[in-house]
Amino acid sequence: MIDLQETVSTGAFGPPEVTQPVRLPVPSGLGRLLVLAAVFVCAACGLVYELELVALASYLDGDSVTQSSVVLSVMVFAMGIGALLAKRLRCRAAVGFGAVESCLALIGGCSAMALYACFAWCGQSRAALVGFSLAIGVLVGAEVPLLMTLIQRVRRQDAGGAVADLFAADYVGALVGGLAFPFLLLPLLGQLTGALVTGAVNAAAGGALVLWLFRHDLTVRARWTLLAVNVLALTLLAVAVLLAAPFERAARRAVYGSAARVAVQTGVQEVVMTGGTDPAGGAAHGRKGSGAPLALYLDGRLQVSADNESRYHRALVHPAMAGGPHRRVLVLGGGDGLAVREILRYRAVRSVTVVELDAGLARLARTDPGLSALNRHALDDPRVRLVSADAFDWLRREAARARGRRPDPYDVIVSDLPDPGMTAGTKLYSEEFYGLAARALAPDGRMAVHAGPPVERSRWFWTVDATLRSVGLRTVPYRFPGRFTGYRTGPGPTAYPHGPAADRTPSGLGYWGFILAGRQPPDPEAGAGATKLTAAARATLRAGAHAVAHDRLTGLPPSTLMHPRYQG
Repeated sequence: MIDLQETVSTGAFGPPEVTQPVRLPVPSGLGRLLVLAAVFVCAACGLVYELELVALASYLDGDSVTQSSVVLSVMVFAMGIGALLAKRLRCRAAVGFGAVESCLALIGGCSAMALYACFAWCGQSRAALVGFSLAIGVLVGAEVPLLMTLIQRVRRQDAGGAVADLFAADYVGALVGGLAFPFLLLPLLGQLTGALVTGAVNAAAGGALVLWLFRHDLTVRARWTLLAVNVLALTLLAVAVLLAAPFERAARRAVYGSAARVAVQTGVQEVVMTGGTDPAGGAAHGRKGSGAPLALYLDGRLQVSADNESRYHRALVHPAMAGGPHRRVLVLGGGDGLAVREILRYRAVRSVTVVELDAGLARLARTDPGLSALNRHALDDPRVRLVSADAFDWLRREAARARGRRPDPYDVIVSDLPDPGMTAGTKLYSEEFYGLAARALAPDGRMAVHAGPPVERSRWFWTVDATLRSVGLRTVPYRFPGRFTGYRTGPGPTAYPHGPAADRTPSGLGYWGFILAGRQPPDPEAGAGATKLTAAARATLRAGAHAVAHDRLTGLPPSTLMHPRYQG
């Protein structure tokens, strides 16, 4: 019984290939091992491309659940298309695999840079995200049929055994790629260079397999064509690596509107600060060299602008602090030290515990001359204790420690966290989270919560209110003017300042939304004279509580860990 089966085909790369064992420069056993090694490397690279798209899309557009769903669903669909298209290339599996890997290395390696360019200079990257997911998925899907043909060319074996070996190498490679991305590539190389280096590894592995191991399957023309294509791909990737740093600086300037004075990847997020070391902008005050007012961005979203941050933090902190005792204060988030600055205005404060996930941000708040001047070195005050931890986990550990003994409650809790619509933080606006916070609150204590924009995202705002009420707290929602409209999260005027500087004029003033909560009916007007706010600001607080009451959305269910309700 003969298993020689010749497949008839013609094309530009030379004569048809056959499914009989190919002449290899090494023994067939070693050749088979080398093919499986190539499968391992290509699978690792393919998963890195996928994770890179998910991470960068979440960073640029927010809502990691939506971005992950878009990337994964499009890529899986495209892989099916790629597998079908690869059927036409099986007769020339070696040439087809070499061409696929060269294209995949170039497209996958440059995908992060292209997405960032679309975001920085075009203002959006969703179309590019779908396009790259589709292209990478088609090429990854085409790999398996071609590799299956190549492994059978090395040594014939039953189809079930070949498939098992192929997918075992593929899945192990995916595991290594999935672990290498967050623990090796991202912290050491960053998103742009990490993707480019992955593309170079991909091109080298695919090119070496075809041009060396299966060189006898190729005509001279095909061999030189594939060699030229691989050299071109590697050259382009190398040039892109050299240009990655200046490209990133130019893109940051386009995104943030001015040169980034500080750009740090802390391990939790990217922290970027623009403006001079004088937080208010010395040029505006007749001083030299300070430039624009300080602006702090976290993962591309503006969180602090010196232009108006004081209005935000005073509105968040003072109603809760002035409403009763405030000797012990807990701040959830607030690693920039600005909420703590307002808290320390009260002489009766004896201790402030700040629970901030990002130790790198808190370090900058202490050491950066601009940010530390803006927060008046609040984190260096001896009354302040800084804890680097996830707020949810920290509250849960504190609740566990308090079992069996009388807990030491807090008079005031300030929740200074990003908007609830950010997927990574929805658990910090959940019923479970507020239940833990309520246990840490004194019987007459108050909790101040930043609840998102009450007008543009009214469903977010009133869902936070419903969630606080679900754990037995009484609430007084209120709003405060000063937030520029037309942009996304954060207390500052812009969160995604797209386009040229002339196009970034805000359309008008909007509102920040806050909720004051406690077991006893809290009153944002009580003790207003102690807040050191102007009469106009106190009037705005009173008006804010009345204004949002007219816009209340009723009947909203609370948000929970298993059913977050802030998406969309």
